[in-house]
This record gives sequence, C-alpha cells and structure tokens, in this order.
Amino acid sequence: MERHFERDLAELQQRVLWMGSLTERAVHQAVRAVFEGEEAFARQVLSEETAINEMQMEIDERVLQLLALYQLMAADLRMVVAISRINADLERIGDQAVNIAESALRILGQPRVKPYVDLPRMSELAEGMVRDSLNALVRKDVELAHAVLQRDDQLDRLRDQIFRELLTYMMENSAVVLPAFELILVAKNLERIGDHATNIAEDVVYIVAGRDVRHQAFDRR
Repeated sequence: MERHFERDLAELQQRVLWMGSLTERAVHQAVRAVFEGEEAFARQVLSEETAINEMQMEIDERVLQLLALYQLMAADLRMVVAISRINADLERIGDQAVNIAESALRILGQPRVKPYVDLPRMSELAEGMVRDSLNALVRKDVELAHAVLQRDDQLDRLRDQIFRELLTYMMENSAVVLPAFELILVAKNLERIGDHATNIAEDVVYIVAGRDVRHQAFDRR
C-alpha cells in the first residue's frame, strides 16, 4: 500500500510540474505577443487554454483519489493539500496569460504609447517568480520560496509606476487611450501572476516546514 501511495504521489507531482511548464510557456508567449506585436503568439496562448484547464481537472481528480484511497500521515497530507492549492494557482496563472494575450490582440494596429521599458522588467520579474516558485517546489527549497515572497513588493511598485506613467500619457494624448488602457490591464495581470507565484511559494513553506505563512505580511520567515 505504501509503495502504491508513493508511486501515485510521484505521478501527481509530475503532473503538477508539467502543468507548471504549460503555464510558464503561456505567460512567456503572451508577453511576447504584446512586446513584439505578434498575433501568432497570442493565438497560441488562446489555443492552449483548454489543455491547461483539462489538466487542472485531472489533477483535482488525482488529489481526490489519493485522499479517498489512503490514510495519510501529516506530512503527506500537507503535500497533497498544498498540491491542490498549487494546481488552482497554476490554472489562474494560465487565465492571466489568456488575458494578456487578448490585450495583445486588441493592441495590434494601435499606435505605440511609449517605448517598453518598465513593462518588460515587470514581465521578467513575474516570470522569474513563477519559475522559482516551481523550482522551490521541486527542490523542497524553503530559502528559494522566501526569495519569491520578498519580490512581491517589488512587483507591486513596478505596477504602480506603470499605472502612473500610462495614465499621464492617456491624459495628454487621446489617440493612445485604448492601447494605454490595455497596457494597464497587462500590468495588472502580471501583478496577479506574481501573486499566484507568491501563493505557490507559501505552499512550499507549508509543505517543507509545516508553517502557514499566507497572512504574515510583515515577516514570512
């Protein structure tokens, strides 16, 4: 029975990591669609949304089967519960990628508001947070998880700076109101991606150390 559980848990973890790779790719392709003005990248993100949603449902089913079949000890139960939460966050990251791809399509053919400087920095930061949160899960690395948590405020500051700049452009030039508004939405979605990466990092701390740090805003250590 124990061997069966270890095999099933390992398979569950692999499926979560595969879903993570799909959502990472979706985010990367979506922001490329914005920065490079490439419709094909956006269309690819939209076409792969179903695969991410189906994988979320498959992982949920595997979680339920594990809970029904085995009497789990505390550490194993923490792992399974955390994987269920991580699964939900990954699906939402996929949703944010779809939102960015849809903004990219609406921006096509619109005048460029300004050179992209801070938005690529924000994208790089958000993508790095997702990547590192998943690496922390693989390695059971609490320190790497904490490093993800510490970057959340930096992402928020970039979002606020981008909002201020784009609102200024919108007030000064009515011709750029539509693309500037879409870029505000892109920044908001990137901030939400960072939030979900933060959630995953918090779950890694929960898995490894057994500590719930979700609401410890001032000291997640």
